Amino acid sequence: MSQVVLEKIVKSYGDVDVVHGIDLTVASKEFVVLVGPSGCGKSTTLRMIAGLEEISGGKLYIGDKVVNDVAPKDRDVAMVFQNYALYPHLNVYENIAFGLRIRKVDKEEIKRTVAEVAEILSLTPLLERKPADLSGGQRQRVAMGRAIVRHPEVFLFDEPLSNLDAQLRTQMRAEIKRLHKRLGVTSVYVTHDQVEAMTLADRIVVMSQGRIEQVGTPMELFMNPANRFVAGFIGSPPMNQLKAVIVDSKDGPAAQLSETVQIPLPAAEGMGAAIGQSVIIGIRPEDVLLEANESLPTVPLEINLIEPLGSEALIHAVVADEPFVIKTDTHGDIDHLNHITQFYVNVDRVKVFDEKSGLALYRPDQKRG
Repeated sequence: MSQVVLEKIVKSYGDVDVVHGIDLTVASKEFVVLVGPSGCGKSTTLRMIAGLEEISGGKLYIGDKVVNDVAPKDRDVAMVFQNYALYPHLNVYENIAFGLRIRKVDKEEIKRTVAEVAEILSLTPLLERKPADLSGGQRQRVAMGRAIVRHPEVFLFDEPLSNLDAQLRTQMRAEIKRLHKRLGVTSVYVTHDQVEAMTLADRIVVMSQGRIEQVGTPMELFMNPANRFVAGFIGSPPMNQLKAVIVDSKDGPAAQLSETVQIPLPAAEGMGAAIGQSVIIGIRPEDVLLEANESLPTVPLEINLIEPLGSEALIHAVVADEPFVIKTDTHGDIDHLNHITQFYVNVDRVKVFDEKSGLALYRPDQKRG
C-alpha cells in the first residue's frame, strides 16, 4: 500500500508559518494535483513529502510508516523537477541508469530496465545523445525515465512542464497521463496551471496562503466551488463574479444586480440566502446563452472587446458596472457578436457566495439539518 497521508502538517520559517496544518490523504495509485498561485505552499508541501524540507509540525505517512525523520533516499519516492536536473556530460542511457548504478544494481538488470523504460517513453532512438542534443520535451522524458527505473512507491512532480512551450506542454500532459495509467503509481503533482490540473488529476487540491481551500475531482471543483477563490481559480476563463443583494420576488429569492437587473436563484442556492444579504453571483462564461429564450431572465450588457479563438470567442463586456466574460461558439463568424446587447442566464448553473466570507451558500456535498 503506497498511500500518502498528511496529518496537520505545518511548515515554519522562524516565527512565520507558510503551511498551516493541512490534512490530506492521497490514495494508493491515485494521481493528485496540488494547484494554486505562486507562494501558496504547494511546492513546499511536495518537498516535505520528498524529505527535502523539514516538517515543522504534524505527521507524514508513506504507506503505514511515519517518515518525518526518514532521509529522502530512504522514503522510496522519485521526484521529477522543473529544470530536468540531467547530467550534461552523460548520454540519455547513462542519465537514466545513474541512480541504479549508485545502488550497485547488476549491469544486466540495468540494461534491461533502461531498455524497457526507454521503450515506454519513446526514447530508444535517443539513448546515445547528450542532453544538449535533445528538445525540452525529450529532456523531460529522460528525467521521468530516471524516476521510473527506480520503481518507487510514490512519484512526485514539481511543475515539470513549466519550461516547455504550449504545444510541448500539451504533448507532455498526454504522455504523463498515459504513463500513470500504465504504471499505476501513486503520484503527487504540483502546478500553478489549472488547465494541467483539470486534465491530469484524479483529484485536485486547491491551495491558497498555505491552506487547502477545496479537494475534489476536476468536475466537482468546476461545478461546485466551495468559495470565491476556487471559483475564480478553476476554469478558463474563470467564473464571473457580480455583486448583488438578495431580494424577495414573486418566484422566491432573487439576486438584484442593479435597479433594473434581477436574476432568480436556483432552488438550492435560494435556501441558503437571506433577504437583504449582500452576495456575489457566480456565472461561468460557458453558461451564458446568447440566443433568445423567453423562459430565462435577460441581462443587458455593453461589449468592450471580442477575442476570437477560432471555433470559439471570448466576449469581454460590462454587466452592472462590472467586468463580465462570455465564451461562445463562433460558427466561423464573429461579426454578428458585435451587435449583442443582452444575454440569457442559465439559472440552474448560477452560484451564490456570501460577500463577506466568500463561502458558497450551498453545495451538494453539504448536509442540511
